[in-house]
Amino acid sequence: MTTDTFPPSPSSPGSVLALVRAGAASRADVARLAALSPTTVAARVESLVRAGYLREAGDGPSRGGRRPRRLEVSPALGVVVGVDLGVQHATFGLVDAAGTLLARRDVAAAVSDGPDAVLDAVVREVEALRAEHAPDVPLLAACVGVPGPVDARTGRVVSPARMPGWNGTDVAGVLSPRLGVPVLVENDANLMALGEHAGSGFDVEHLVFVKVGSGIGCGVVASGALHRGAQGFAGDISHASVPDAPPVPCSCGRAGCLDAVASGAALVRQLQEAGAGVTGIDDLVALARDAHPEATNLLREAGARTGAVLSTIINFFNPDRLVVGGQLAEADAFVAGVRSAVYARCLPMVTDHLDVRSTRVGREAGIRGAARTALDHVLAPASVDAALR
Repeated sequence: MTTDTFPPSPSSPGSVLALVRAGAASRADVARLAALSPTTVAARVESLVRAGYLREAGDGPSRGGRRPRRLEVSPALGVVVGVDLGVQHATFGLVDAAGTLLARRDVAAAVSDGPDAVLDAVVREVEALRAEHAPDVPLLAACVGVPGPVDARTGRVVSPARMPGWNGTDVAGVLSPRLGVPVLVENDANLMALGEHAGSGFDVEHLVFVKVGSGIGCGVVASGALHRGAQGFAGDISHASVPDAPPVPCSCGRAGCLDAVASGAALVRQLQEAGAGVTGIDDLVALARDAHPEATNLLREAGARTGAVLSTIINFFNPDRLVVGGQLAEADAFVAGVRSAVYARCLPMVTDHLDVRSTRVGREAGIRGAARTALDHVLAPASVDAALR
């Protein structure tokens, strides 16, 4: 093992920056949390200020003496870009180093056009977003969420059901040289889970996020961090078998999978076969809001089937919160179906304090989770310490 594989010292500049990002608001807070001397903390903070990582931003609250100077990550350090690729759309978010969303852009983009066309469009949109909103600060990193499994070991897209032509694509390998910065790639539901966790004020430690749009995905936050599993596929419930589901063929070769019977694409197809004039998920949700009986029943049934699959996860993982996101989260009937199935199938001791809700972050969850991932990469203690050597 080389010395580079050891974790940074608690007294290193990178570790001090991590404490500030976690909420330490002054030198005194850092000294207390890291058990360091005021002299050591002052030296580390000064090096971070000189390098542009931190800035002093006015006086903090007094604790009986002189009011301390507040510390915060400097927004001028640079920006990151979060990209949320959907089946028919792409959302881009420009976020400064302090975590503030500076700009958001939604564009039409079909992943069925293939990786070459879509990733070309990603480069164009990132460059346009920077030119318009942050032309004078450096781009530090980018993170892209994709609607399919991503191998955490290689970063490659693996057997995506709704991304024809993408299997094995190295998204980061394509984008990083063109953007000139590190690019990270993650499953979109995982990023939404992170975005929801951060957007809720980090007020829970254990969270399950289920994203239901054209397809179904699930992300798990355990002890405040994303849980990916051994290869990065933890939380993938799209091909879980649904009890008593009709034998609808699935892209995986089996029948009756959750994605095949309860996803937005599956429900739209069922309504179309019944003669309803719907072209997409937004039409489905709009019909339910107008009390269309068939749309409402389909959504409630799909929610119950999704909840039946989630109940196993809830019993096993015992989270604080279950969040329903994606386009179908905007349909009360779907969320009600999830909630009723979870409470019916889970143990009372698990559900007594379980908070089941629709997303509070909404359609920004993906780009916020992507930005958080990019910032965590750039501002990791080891990365900061290496940059200051």
